[in-house]
Amino acid sequence: MKSDTFVRGADAPWVTTNDVGLHRQILGHGPDLMLVRVDFEPGAVGALHHHPHRQVAYIVSGRFEVTVDDERAELGPGDCFFIAADRVHGVVAPDGGTLIDVFTPAREDFLQPTRRD
Repeated sequence: MKSDTFVRGADAPWVTTNDVGLHRQILGHGPDLMLVRVDFEPGAVGALHHHPHRQVAYIVSGRFEVTVDDERAELGPGDCFFIAADRVHGVVAPDGGTLIDVFTPAREDFLQPTRRD
């Protein structure tokens, strides 16, 4: 029986994004909250963008060059960063890595059909 309470990572589908070298796995979502794993291949870029969602990102592995508006930092495993609604932000993963992103409200655009692995 499928549960909305528990998600096994092996069962969550991977989505290849329109950004080269980024692969997204939606681990859970409801109208007010979304949890997403994002794997970055070496040199992958999460291009500068903004959205009306609040976001926190936790770095699981790798090194990330993070830009939020005019602030920049190099962050690594165990570090996190917070993004208020509509702030311009992006990352570069020189050696590849993994982020866990949390969004509120959920990113409905992430639920639209895209290329699937």
